[in-house]
This record gives sequence, structure tokens and C-alpha cells, in this order.
Amino acid sequence: MIHLYAWGTPNGRKATIMLEELGIPYQIHPVNIGKDEQFRPEFLAISPNNKIPAIVDDAAEGGPLSLFESGAILIYLAEKYGRFLPTLPHERHTVIQWLMWQMGGLGPMMGQLGWFVVSDKGQTPTGVNRYAAEVERLFNVLEKRLSLSQHVGGDEYSIADIAIYPWIQQYRSRVPDHVEPLIQARPFIVNWLAEVGRRPAVMRGMKLP
Repeated sequence: MIHLYAWGTPNGRKATIMLEELGIPYQIHPVNIGKDEQFRPEFLAISPNNKIPAIVDDAAEGGPLSLFESGAILIYLAEKYGRFLPTLPHERHTVIQWLMWQMGGLGPMMGQLGWFVVSDKGQTPTGVNRYAAEVERLFNVLEKRLSLSQHVGGDEYSIADIAIYPWIQQYRSRVPDHVEPLIQARPFIVNWLAEVGRRPAVMRGMKLP
């Protein structure tokens, strides 16, 4: 049994989408970050950085294994179950580099844009402008990639798509005035979002927890 500790954020939904795609038994333990439940000692024992998601795999080789960081969780599950991460080195590392692109670029920049627009209520225009410009740049990178490849990591659907999709999809509603025009001006992103969004496991994962 995989125990998933998560909440309905883009990072949390990476894990729910992946687990739904794999079709394996798992149990969700909601961690309400709005009530600071991520700081409870029992959660910190699993995720010392007090961030969701985290998993505990009771059936890991060598005994129960706890993991935090959404990218690490995606790679672990992909390797364990042999899906959504190629085995050939060239293809494998191409997928991993795009996963890291999301982890180090798209996710943090969209998160900062969301903070300045929603939490700061746009009171710091320089912050809004800075991160809006960076998100636009990253969307240009993604659009170019998708003009060359059916999926982000290559021809096959992979953990790179799983990592990127919930960030863009959720921020379409979180900061629609900033994100939706960028999407609509980029047809390859539009088509990719529609294709990924039609997957039954993605639809289920986006509703959980």
C-alpha cells in the first residue's frame, strides 16, 4: 500500500495523477495546509521540509520508505512500476530534464506570480510584472518544445507531462487574467492541455484529495 499525504495543490495533484495512472492501491491522508497541518510532528517525521506531497511505501524493497518532494516521488513510482519514464538513457534523461524544468522553473515562477496577484492583491506591481514576464518566457519555451514533440518529454506521455499539467491547469483559474491569454496565444499548449486533460486518470487525479 502506498500512503499519500497531500492536499489539492498542483504539487499534490502530480502525485494523485501518477497514482491514478498506475492504477495501484493507495490511501490518501489529507494534509490541510490552510490549517497548518503540514507542521504537525507526525507529518514532519515523513516530510521534514513541511511540504506536501509525501508518500510512505509499505512494500518498498528493504522495508517501508518515506519520500518527500513531488519530483522524487514521480521518479520513484515510475521506476518501481516501469511506466511513464523511458529506460533508454537518452530518452530517460530527456524526460528528467523537463521534470526538473517544471520543478525549478515553471512551478516556482507561477507560484510567485500567484502570490503577488492573489495573496498580495497586486499591491506590488514590480513583483507582478517580474513573474508575469518570466511565466510568459517559460510558456514560450514549452510552446517551442511542443511544436517539436507530441509530449513534453518526447513522443510518449511521461512524468514530465504529469508534473507540468496541474500547474498550468490550476493557475488558469487562480490567475486567469495572466495565464489564460498566454495559453490561448500558443496553439501547441492548447492542444497538449486538451489531450492530457482527456485522460481518465488525469481527470480523477485533479479532483483528489
